[in-house]
Amino acid sequence: MSIDTPVGAAAAPGRLGDPALTIGTDPRADPRMVAVFRAFGIDGHGDDAPLGPDAPREQLLGFVEAAEVGFEGLFTALAEGSPPLEGVTHELITIPGEGGHDILLHVHRPEGAPGPLPCIYQVHGGGMVMLSTEGPLYRRWREELAAAGNVVVGVEYRNGGGVRGSHPFPAGLDDVAAGLRWVHAHLAELGGTHVVVTGDSGGANLSLAVALKARREGWVDEIAGVYAQCPYILGAWTDAPTELASLRENDRYWLNTQLFPLLAAVYDPEGANADDVTCWPYRAGTADVEGLPPHVVSVNELDPLRDEGLAYHRLLLRSGVSSVGKVNLGLCHVGELLFRGAMPDVYLAAVRDVSGFARSLG
Repeated sequence: MSIDTPVGAAAAPGRLGDPALTIGTDPRADPRMVAVFRAFGIDGHGDDAPLGPDAPREQLLGFVEAAEVGFEGLFTALAEGSPPLEGVTHELITIPGEGGHDILLHVHRPEGAPGPLPCIYQVHGGGMVMLSTEGPLYRRWREELAAAGNVVVGVEYRNGGGVRGSHPFPAGLDDVAAGLRWVHAHLAELGGTHVVVTGDSGGANLSLAVALKARREGWVDEIAGVYAQCPYILGAWTDAPTELASLRENDRYWLNTQLFPLLAAVYDPEGANADDVTCWPYRAGTADVEGLPPHVVSVNELDPLRDEGLAYHRLLLRSGVSSVGKVNLGLCHVGELLFRGAMPDVYLAAVRDVSGFARSLG
């Protein structure tokens, strides 16, 4: 401490106070999370992106595809050692998308639970451009939500990039909306009472965006509530906006912020929809959100995306929308979903929170 520093004064958090800090050395980080990251050799600064958002689209798509393989490999490894989960059934339903393509809905139900039950419509993460409902991370998450007493439907929407091809905005959002409307129309046969939409990261973008889309199109009453976890909602930028300190405070904490403009370039080529709030909900104003159903916006202390989620929560409050804001201390981006084995208390608290929110709206 400098002799000029007042007694009791705290340094700026994270890399704002010490650029050398990593997620492995930041004193705020949950030590159990750090131990897992250290075992995988990813407790240092996140890797630089090998290209910029202005790279040719073919190269951007190749990068996203490689990143998807890497993330799915990590999630598979993290899932090892989780206790078996029994008492949950799985049904795969195929519905038609507006363009004539198939949309897969993964339906999970608790065996023997008296119904009808709240229906949780789950949208997987991946920056809107990668990952799948079928991966171990999201399948386990849906099963845990079902075991807590809910009908859970995971939607396999078209990603903006990745191993299943390139389908930029609004393809994924259109699929999420089509699946949601089908679920609402078939609630009785699914055994549900009402629909709550939830998603993490890019899935939180789509969860918030589908509510904005529903409001715009006049069917928002089909959504009872939205639970967004660690939302990625800003889009492309050249320099990190000064009002979003977490983009600098937590940069390279597992995720390098250089990644986000690349994902944005794949999802929204050439920024053609930069001001469309259903593409980038951070752009929304009061007129866009008034009349939306209740929300929960949950963010994590050590996530570069923390402050854009908080900004959206505060917009909802200013606009008269019921919104609960949460900050999970000591966690990285989507940390409440990642560490089922090492941090079961954190994971199960997230299950209880999403499930409890769904039940509260019945």
